[in-house]
Amino acid sequence: MTTLTTMLLDVAVTDHSYLATIAAAFAASIAVIGAAWGISTIGKAAVESISRQPEAAGDIRSSMIVSAAFIEGVTFFAIVVCLLILFI
Repeated sequence: MTTLTTMLLDVAVTDHSYLATIAAAFAASIAVIGAAWGISTIGKAAVESISRQPEAAGDIRSSMIVSAAFIEGVTFFAIVVCLLILFI
C-alpha cells in the first residue's frame, strides 16, 4: 500500500473527523453551485430585459450587479462557515 492510502485508512479507523471533512466539502460545493446558478439566472434575466427595453439598460445593469454582489457575499459566508467546520 502507498503511504497516502495507509494514512487515509488510519484516519478512517481511528478518527471520525473525516465525516466533517466530507460534509464541509459537500456543503461548500453546493454553495458554489447555487451561487453560479443564481448569478447566471440574474445575467440571463438582465440580458432579456435589456433586449426588451434598451433605454433602461443602465438601471437594469446596476440592479444586476447589486444582486450578484449579494449572492457572492452569501456564498463567501457559506464557504467560511464550511472552513470553520473543517478546522474547528
